[in-house]
Amino acid sequence: MILGHTTRKNFTQNPKNDILSGLTVALALVPEAVAFAFVAGVDPLVGLYGAFMMGIVTALFGGRPGMISGATGAMAVVMVHLIQKGNEVGLTLENPVDNLGTQWLFITLLFVGVIQALAGIFKLGKFVRLIPHPVMMGFVNGLAIVIFLAQLKLFPNAVPKEISFLDNTSEWFSHLFSNGSFWKMMLFISLTMGIMYGLPKLTKKVPAALIAIITVACITIFGGIEMGTVGSFIADGGGEGLQGSLPSFQDQVFGFFGTLSGHWGLILSTAFILAAVGLIESLMTLNLIDEMTETRGNGNRECIAQGGANILNGLFGGMGGCAMIGQSIINVDSGGRGRLSGAVAAIALLCFVLFGAPLIEQIPIAALVGVMFMVVVGTFAWSSFRIIRKIPLSDAIVLIAVSAITVWKDLAIAVIAGVIISALVFAWKNATMIRARKRIQPDGTKTYEIWGPLFFGSIQNFNSKFDVKNDPDKVEIDFVESRVSDHSALEAIFNLVNKYEAEGKSIKLKHLSEDCKILLRKGSPKFEDVIVEDVDDPRYHLAADPEKFTKPLSEYKLD
Repeated sequence: MILGHTTRKNFTQNPKNDILSGLTVALALVPEAVAFAFVAGVDPLVGLYGAFMMGIVTALFGGRPGMISGATGAMAVVMVHLIQKGNEVGLTLENPVDNLGTQWLFITLLFVGVIQALAGIFKLGKFVRLIPHPVMMGFVNGLAIVIFLAQLKLFPNAVPKEISFLDNTSEWFSHLFSNGSFWKMMLFISLTMGIMYGLPKLTKKVPAALIAIITVACITIFGGIEMGTVGSFIADGGGEGLQGSLPSFQDQVFGFFGTLSGHWGLILSTAFILAAVGLIESLMTLNLIDEMTETRGNGNRECIAQGGANILNGLFGGMGGCAMIGQSIINVDSGGRGRLSGAVAAIALLCFVLFGAPLIEQIPIAALVGVMFMVVVGTFAWSSFRIIRKIPLSDAIVLIAVSAITVWKDLAIAVIAGVIISALVFAWKNATMIRARKRIQPDGTKTYEIWGPLFFGSIQNFNSKFDVKNDPDKVEIDFVESRVSDHSALEAIFNLVNKYEAEGKSIKLKHLSEDCKILLRKGSPKFEDVIVEDVDDPRYHLAADPEKFTKPLSEYKLD
């Protein structure tokens, strides 16, 4: 009964909100999917099919109810080289094949899906918990900037490119203020943003974004106002419109495996990059939605769902994708919390392709740009400006670096770089925390009381605390205020004991954990006499299971 209640709760808690928010997201998905298809160099319908299949699979089976997946720019830019190379190879074949790059993409997505599913099966999704907060803030800031810059490409040219602002300032401003198309678009973007800002203050029973899109669309359609629409955007990009059929099984891809001879390196490397980018963006978005909804998703389940969706894309002709932070925020802000919202978004998108193309193509781009601008405002962590001088310098550097790299390169590189920088800073700080308090016992024994973590980063400082040559004949090292964390630390203890014994001195080790004792005794029988047993010895564990180290420690390289 409890499981059934939880399942129903995850599917929908408020059907009205989920359905309306799903419709809102579907409208916002159209230009995004089409734009990313153009970026990758595939037909717009491939992008729309990809958004549908990613959306429906992850909505029903993913690890985060309310999160939206579809075709994304982060993955689209990775696909470009693969598709271009495939198209080049296709034209050089004995029987030339047009758009072979698209077929290579479908094959690659099969491998992407397998990699992502394996990541979920082996529970690698839990590692997203290791991402520090500054990296998370840099991620949302960088992504907000990327979303904002992507919308600027949808604007008409405010001033002809041949007119330089510096060389001919007056003419530049003259063209700017006389450009009716530009200011008309700005007016309707402002109207959209105004409705989305003001309507929630009056009522929250309907999604503000959906009302804003409908209002602006009605004004432009019934008022006969000419401006850029979804249809004109597709036509300008070389597409033929939204109208299409159901996705069909791409059985021909299995006949194109022979064309991959000599190019498997490109296919597999691209697959690994796409899988990594997709999982990082999806798991980061999952974390963000967790914070917004104060609930917790399942990262491993999401990995498996993402993998399954990408395999389906490869088999049925979609361009693949991952979680979309912008659309996920639109969904949550519009009241979408259950799986129903994502399912409605995906099904509505497919219905647009099958039945509603003429109507959807009339929606003004300005309305959708306005919605995305509000997403940018809501996504950007404005508090980062307030806290930037209050947080440690290293955290501030990480935050700025991740934001910049997200805009400059891509999300995956930015997050990995941020985690590496944070880990190095953490290791360095902990490496400097090792201390040794020295005192002489009444019997002449010199005691070293070690404070702080002993691990690979602090070994050099640890070794510098001891004066082997000048110490008395009896030495005792007490680890009661220290934690021996890894095998490098054990190797340092092992070597230190050898140095003292080489000088003919007696050394004792106190307050080591059981794991440390086991490994040291396996390293050499002499540690039976060196280690002092005590009832208050610590009970923590090392990073590895000592039972797996069956040989003496001296036979392992622990550098």
